[in-house]
Parts: sequence; C-alpha cells; structure tokens
Amino acid sequence: MSSARDKANSRIKDLKSLLCVGLDTDAEKIPAVFSGYQNPVVEFNRAVVRATADVAVAYKINTAFYEARGIAGLHDMELTIRHIPDNIMTIADAKRADIGNTSKMYAKAFFEHWPFDAVTVAPYMGFDSLEPFFAYEDKLVFVLCLTSNQGSADFEEQVLRDGKPLYERVLGKVASWQRNSNGGVVVGATKSAELARIRSEAPGLFLLIPGVGAQGGSLEESATLGVDLDRQSAVINVSRGLIYPKGSFASIERYELAVAEEAAAIHSGMRGVL
Repeated sequence: MSSARDKANSRIKDLKSLLCVGLDTDAEKIPAVFSGYQNPVVEFNRAVVRATADVAVAYKINTAFYEARGIAGLHDMELTIRHIPDNIMTIADAKRADIGNTSKMYAKAFFEHWPFDAVTVAPYMGFDSLEPFFAYEDKLVFVLCLTSNQGSADFEEQVLRDGKPLYERVLGKVASWQRNSNGGVVVGATKSAELARIRSEAPGLFLLIPGVGAQGGSLEESATLGVDLDRQSAVINVSRGLIYPKGSFASIERYELAVAEEAAAIHSGMRGVL
C-alpha cells in the first residue's frame, strides 16, 4: 500500500477524523489582521494549520489560488507546504493531465519539486495521460470522477451504451490503473446517493470528498457513505466554511480560536459516525 495512503489511514484511525482542510487561500479574503505581514498568505495558512492540525487528516492546496499570483504565489505555496506537519497528508488540487511527456513533468513538479503526497488529475485523455502519476507508487492519485458542480451532468453523468454513466466507467478504470493501492477518486458530497454506489463498486479506492459546507453537502452522509469497511480511506474537504469564519478579529489568536472551534465541531460530527 502506498505510504501516502498509510499516512492518511493511520491518522484517520488515531483521530477518528476524516477532515481535509482546503487551503483555497484568496489574498483578498484574508482577515485584515494578517495585512501587516510581508507574506500575509503564508501567515494566514500557518494560522489555519496551527488551529486545525490536531484534528486534520489532510491539507488540500488548490493550486489555482497560488498560480494566479505568479511567482509570488508559487513561493507562498512552497512555504506553506513546509509548515504542514510531516504526518499529515498534503494534496495538490491541480487537476492536471496531458500527453505522457507533459504529464511526466506535471508529476515530477508535484511529487518531487513540491513534495505533495497526492494530486488531483483529470481522466479525459485516458491512461497514458495518467500513467506518469500512478508510476509514483508511494503517492495517491485522485482522479476526477463525479464532482459536486452542476456541470457534472454535461459529461460525468452521461449514460453510455451499456446503460451506465460515464463516471462509473472512470471508476472501473482507476481501479485497474492503480499501483500499490495508490488510486483514488474525487466524488462530490452533494451526490450522496451516487457516493454510496461508488463506494460499493470501488471498495479499494481512496475517496476525496469535496462539497461539504459552502456547497451544501452533508457531513454525516459523506462520512457514513464514503469510508471503506475499515472506516478509513476517505477524507472530506472543507474549505471556505472553515478558513473564513464570520466576524472580524482583533488578533491572530482570535482568528485561530474561531477556526479551531469550527474544526472541533466538524471533527465531533465525524467522530459520531466513525
């Protein structure tokens, strides 16, 4: 089994938590209390990590929020990774995939230059576009399967000639492509009925479940339906609903307290299921 998967499952077992904290850090939404720092994004991310590290199984960095700011943003992403404890899984939410040579460079970027434990990828171009990622057998590769956005109906839910939706074909392919149990899929929390079927049909895959919180997915259903028979192999991502608590904050300590309280509430809901 991949070391990344072992890392996550060990933490799930110890903490009774499935929490993945999404660091979708928008520089324009950071509380004013961070504005005095030279690198407000990094300080903000550090505060989130400090407030949640005791209950988090993973941190998911949405690379678009950093790439949009050019070299400075990528530098902030690199510094952020260094502040995440080694025993917590890191996910690059990059949604990459291209012809083999290009994907090889993408994989090298996210698994070697930036030492992420996992990455999200898109399946549209088929196996040769994803093989370079699966070749890193100690990592986790999360393939987009059934996402939480409305546009999932345009392709992912289209019914094929065999009567099954496209996302089920993706599911079967990932199960066959994975190496050393390093395969995973992205399944939106807003698709609870389909989530149950996906877990049933792919018991050996690791699930990344976004869509809880601001997008309206059910935390309880996601936790109950997403885990495998060992009550592991799934993480539930919460981003905006956790890192941007309501209110204003007179100090970073006050901000961290608000985030920690929300994280504890989410963890409590997960413990009740696990």
